[in-house]
Amino acid sequence: MGKDMIPMGSFFQKEAETMPVEQIKELQSKKLVKQVKHVYDNVEYYRNLMNEKGVTPDDIKGIEDLYKLPFLSKADLRECYPDGLLAVDRKNCVRIHSTSGTTGKRVVAFYTQNDIDMWNDCTARAIVAAGGSDEDTLQICYGYGLFTGGAGIDGGSHKVGCLTLPMSSGNTDRQIQFMMDLKSTIICCTPSYAAYIGETLAEKGYKPEDNHLKAGIFGAEAWTEEMRRDIEKSLGIKAYDIYGLTEISGPGVAFECCEQNGMHINEDHFIAEIIDPDTGEVLPEGSKGELVFTALDKEAFPLLRYRTRDICVLTREKCSCGRTFVKMCKPMGRSDDMMIIRGVNVFPSQIEAVLLNEGYAPNYQIMVDRVKNNDTLDVYVEAKEGDFSDKVKDMARKEKKLAGAIKAMLGISPVVHLVAPKSIQRSEGKAVRVIDKRKRLGITI
Repeated sequence: MGKDMIPMGSFFQKEAETMPVEQIKELQSKKLVKQVKHVYDNVEYYRNLMNEKGVTPDDIKGIEDLYKLPFLSKADLRECYPDGLLAVDRKNCVRIHSTSGTTGKRVVAFYTQNDIDMWNDCTARAIVAAGGSDEDTLQICYGYGLFTGGAGIDGGSHKVGCLTLPMSSGNTDRQIQFMMDLKSTIICCTPSYAAYIGETLAEKGYKPEDNHLKAGIFGAEAWTEEMRRDIEKSLGIKAYDIYGLTEISGPGVAFECCEQNGMHINEDHFIAEIIDPDTGEVLPEGSKGELVFTALDKEAFPLLRYRTRDICVLTREKCSCGRTFVKMCKPMGRSDDMMIIRGVNVFPSQIEAVLLNEGYAPNYQIMVDRVKNNDTLDVYVEAKEGDFSDKVKDMARKEKKLAGAIKAMLGISPVVHLVAPKSIQRSEGKAVRVIDKRKRLGITI
């Protein structure tokens, strides 16, 4: 299928994706009542939260009662590490995925086979919405392993019937070789890596029309509309956004359609709310606030009212693609101090924990930028008193050791700069730990 032959108006599960709104709400209410009982009966931690709030499953008659339930946050997930929120016997689980932890404790999400099947349906919907079918060759450049990106898209690709190339991340020369030789038609990766592939193709003398790609599905990090247009131009494709988070299932919670102006949330599986991040008050449709998700069908790790900390807006304006699912805009920022760097969630507290473990005082500054469409991470750390050396080899060895420790925590490599004691500016108020230069580019993190 050529670049100009992208079928629109196609659905993987049309009956669900075009369900009338009232029917969606009825289905959500029915599933919510069942899910609340499942969680209350099987998750002691959440049952205690409900009891503290004076709520029982009998108080939840439908989605109109959702506001009565307590929130869950990443702090709760850390407290329950590794399996305190597990709602089924471990013998019924077939997989885990995980994110990096803010203090060494990771979020571990468990999946039953039914959970995997539901997740695969969601990513299959995203692939078909981007024009995918069983005629396509889909190249996955997201990482596999504990990261949800590779496995999530892989499952959806199989459901659609695409020829799947499970490349994982990195080794760009090999990526390009397979892309050209096997005539990949859809590529899935982070937007920054897609941009890098486009640049590398140009350096090798390829023009956009020389490849067979027609579409790309990109997520796991923030990107601007300008970056979308640059990727589309360099690869000769249509670029589609996808949203997900390990805590809820991974990529496929929401996805873009042919309109490319917001992501449809799979409402038959998830309820989305927008709340005031300070008060927790549920805000009306169209309001800007913090996105909260309730997983309706998850068996093993069924989070209710999980605070994502992503700031966005929901809209139910009619979409030309025919889908009736509510849309979320691109996240417009965060209500906490988390950064997304090269697709990885990074908290300053993670770096601080490493510094303390390595014997350094927590006097540091993090500099994040985007150079040639790739995120950079520089960490400036005050050397120990009496330990600051002018010997280049000595300092380089210490910087390399500290960079290795930070990489072990985050999963991505920083550039560490040891600087003189007391050289990082102090503040009487909240310390300025992070300077994110990507914001000057209009990238909301």
